[in-house]
Amino acid sequence: MPARCIPYGTTGSFSAFLLDYLAQKPELQAFYHRFPTLEAFAEQLQEKQAAYSPEARQRLVDTLKRQYAGLADVPAPVAANIDLLAKDTTFTITTGHQLNLFTGPLYFVYKIATALKLCRQLKEAYPQYDFVPLYWMASEDHDFAEINHFHLFGKRHEWQAEGVGGPVGRLPLAGLAEQVLSQLPADLPAGFREAYEQSTTLGEATRRLTTALFGQYGLVSLEPDDAELKKALVPVLTQELQSQPAYHAVQQANAQLEAAGYKPQVYTRPLNLFYLAADSRRERLEMEGGHVVVRNTDLRWTTAEAIAQAEAQPENFSPNVVLRPLYQELVLPNLCYIGGGAEVAYWFQLKGVFDHYHVPMPLVLLRNSALYVGRTHTGKLRKLGLTVDELFRPLPELKKQVAATLGQEDVSLAEQQQQLAAAFAQVTELAQRLDPTLVKTVAAEQQKISGIVSGLEKRLSKAAEAKHETAYSQLTGLKDKLFPDGGLQERTDNVLSILINNPAFIDQLIEAFDPLALQFTIIEEE
Repeated sequence: MPARCIPYGTTGSFSAFLLDYLAQKPELQAFYHRFPTLEAFAEQLQEKQAAYSPEARQRLVDTLKRQYAGLADVPAPVAANIDLLAKDTTFTITTGHQLNLFTGPLYFVYKIATALKLCRQLKEAYPQYDFVPLYWMASEDHDFAEINHFHLFGKRHEWQAEGVGGPVGRLPLAGLAEQVLSQLPADLPAGFREAYEQSTTLGEATRRLTTALFGQYGLVSLEPDDAELKKALVPVLTQELQSQPAYHAVQQANAQLEAAGYKPQVYTRPLNLFYLAADSRRERLEMEGGHVVVRNTDLRWTTAEAIAQAEAQPENFSPNVVLRPLYQELVLPNLCYIGGGAEVAYWFQLKGVFDHYHVPMPLVLLRNSALYVGRTHTGKLRKLGLTVDELFRPLPELKKQVAATLGQEDVSLAEQQQQLAAAFAQVTELAQRLDPTLVKTVAAEQQKISGIVSGLEKRLSKAAEAKHETAYSQLTGLKDKLFPDGGLQERTDNVLSILINNPAFIDQLIEAFDPLALQFTIIEEE
């Protein structure tokens, strides 16, 4: 399937901040560790190998084997990659995301495909090492409204669960079969339906689904809401409760970003931690009158008591967006984090946090973005005389281009309006000489006649457009389909909209992506 790349800037869909990062602008270089190039991985490998302990590696492998024990059939490539992680020459390439229902928007899949392809490229460049693609499940997030729906063939499917407010990974799947599964097409790939039918929680279902989609490629999915993994976080919890170093580091970074002309992506609090309460809620920790309090509960501790709680039961503490990346890098032999635009932006606020805790900051790579154009849409584009690249332009511009291709006359009465204005200027001059009180009358008549001409121009333009109404309707339909709500396809459409008709899509996606090219990918069916 033909695929090619265009610069991100030409799409008009990416922030100036991201474009400056991709251009390696000097103003941003202080906010990241190394820029993601193939050569940069050589130093990153050496640094991470020296910093990552055998104990951390063994804990990771043991945890993964325990977490995957619940799956009846672990794909051989996944099992092999988990075993490889026991070797000190194996490293992860990580992406993370919320537990979106049925994967949510396409960019969920694009993130993982980027990680899969990058691991292949790194293995070719550094054959003495092994690279494992890893999906960090954002199971502790509690923003259910962001993940409880997806769009398929123009219809929104939504799950209204009960007991929402705690870590979404723990949510039971009550009501999902009736509200969502029963409404889906009969030709739904089996892996999607089975993932939810065979699971008891959203976290379990998401692991099954990512395994069904990407298990053959060796993707490993890690559940961070794990008591054993949380032990690695104890030294961080202690410092954060004592002196809030992450808050101070991010505040300093924010000031520097603003001085450089960039707006920080996320807000930081003195305590960037949540507490997982006994009733499964996830509540924010705050400093109040010299005490650590858990919002919306009666829990209130001195700093020493809070530290004792963290040391005894670290699994009850949950990092927020500021500390989650640090937690990830503590438990993984990770080299690179692959994220979307907003994620890349907030990682730039965190370098001081990694420096404080003496943890190597990974390379931060913008995930691949893509526009997928199916066979039907490719044919319509050709009939309209357009290329996919041109579709990124505004619809009015595209209509003019199609009009020119179809030979539609460009209706404009601007010249006639100028002639009228010149004639009335002469009449106004005559009125000024003969009777100045008539000047206003002349102006009123000019405005009236100018309005009549404008109305005629609109009617003539509509008449010209009507001759090619079918072509314009097709153009508008294409634009709406490939750019839903005026945005990129990947931010709305679900992967099922492609997979149902093209089961080889993920293979094609991995083949098309070039993560380190740092360009937008266009994939067209022939």
